[in-house]
Amino acid sequence: MTTSSEPQVRLRHGDRLFIGGEWVMPSTDATIVVTDSTSEEQFFTVPEAREEDMSRAIQAARRAFDTGPWPGMSHGERAEYLRAIAGALRARGPVIADIWSRESGVLHVMAQHAAEGAAATFEYYASLADTFPFEEERSTTSGPFGLLVREPVGVVGAIIPWNVPMGLMVYKLAPALLAGCTIVLKLSPEAPGEGYVLAEVAEEVGLPSGVVNVVAADREVSELLVRDPRVDKITFTGSTAAGRKIAAICGERIARCTLELGGKSAAVILDDFDLETVAQTLSDAERMLTGQVCASLTRVVVSRHRHDQFLEALSAAFSSVRVGDPFDPETQMGPLASKRQRERVLQYVDKGVQDGAKLVTGGGRPAHLDRGWFVEPTVFGDVDNSSTIAREEIFGPVLSVIAADDERDAVRVANDTIYGLNASVFTNDVERARAVAGELRSGTVGHNALRGDFGIAFGGFKQSGIGREGGIEGLYPFLETKTVILDGRPEAYKDVH
Repeated sequence: MTTSSEPQVRLRHGDRLFIGGEWVMPSTDATIVVTDSTSEEQFFTVPEAREEDMSRAIQAARRAFDTGPWPGMSHGERAEYLRAIAGALRARGPVIADIWSRESGVLHVMAQHAAEGAAATFEYYASLADTFPFEEERSTTSGPFGLLVREPVGVVGAIIPWNVPMGLMVYKLAPALLAGCTIVLKLSPEAPGEGYVLAEVAEEVGLPSGVVNVVAADREVSELLVRDPRVDKITFTGSTAAGRKIAAICGERIARCTLELGGKSAAVILDDFDLETVAQTLSDAERMLTGQVCASLTRVVVSRHRHDQFLEALSAAFSSVRVGDPFDPETQMGPLASKRQRERVLQYVDKGVQDGAKLVTGGGRPAHLDRGWFVEPTVFGDVDNSSTIAREEIFGPVLSVIAADDERDAVRVANDTIYGLNASVFTNDVERARAVAGELRSGTVGHNALRGDFGIAFGGFKQSGIGREGGIEGLYPFLETKTVILDGRPEAYKDVH
């Protein structure tokens, strides 16, 4: 099969790296081949950054922070660049949508909103230039006048995954840029296209040299970014396994880090809520990104006496999902992002069967699709919460239904995990929902749906991460707090009471 539209992407400098404000030739001829997840055909290639390239990118960011104009600008001046970036991203909406659908398999109807969402994020952080307390007068016993000042943390290494590249990189870049940081943006080998578009935008709006540097690299070279003493902070979104290693390396040199990691999130169904409604809600949520979402509600906890009834409802809802070309408006779920990811998901399906869970629907390739990284929507019942498919993040459309004795036991099961990224409670009673939300050890808890809001904050408890992204909370990790105590009141504060 082929996709229903021709690729719109035309990377202007697909043979180069964006370093120091210029498109430069890579140090070697190593390349990354990006495939269309639906057709399995080659989409485009970009250079694979090697050791010398990464070092050049880091040095460009270091020089831009230490000697360039960017950190010395006012927050308002930097905000104008953020607004310009927003406008340039909107103008590239169709290209961004095309890339996301082909690289990651997301439905094109959803991908069409990516540019607008990214632009709105840059505009939001630009708006904080006039309202965020970057500098505050504080009372002090050590001198006549005290200040608490929040300054840029320095050079930031931003490492993004392949599932939602644009949506995740903007929550690192926008606050970091407003703060006055300079950045090395490390793209995933599976999905570098949107990062290249952002580099084009950085050039177009005239960001000073070295403020944003963009390279695609695999894990070995990515680790050099984490280890390099010229980098003050790492911000990473990806697996918990990779996050552990990054945290350990940062710990060795006391580098700052923000980690947005994996999840095995629970949907807790209380006995007063309609099972058919839950089944349809979870099915709709899981299909939008083919389950390639760290916050997916993949463990569904229901009372034992309603387990079989719910399993039947969920199986019916999930098995009716139309899987196919993400550019087809009739399609409800597209492919996984890569061959490797499809193989990983199917290995987990096999493991679930081996461990004794009941496979009630899905588990293989859809019969009508002979090409592409497709997998059927899959539901397991009678899942033991200690089993592999209940403990490990699968990152695909695989849901596990787990029985609990009662509400207290359901909360226990939900919390019995190394993760704590997302959760939801299904009940008609908002007071019960609030009470259960307080018992769930999770960075986000939704009511009657998979919910999350980067405008407030997003991040996890336990091994789902360190720190928060989005909203005002997402700006703090890119700032260092400095106490300044003076012998007198500065001129700027003499009219402040």
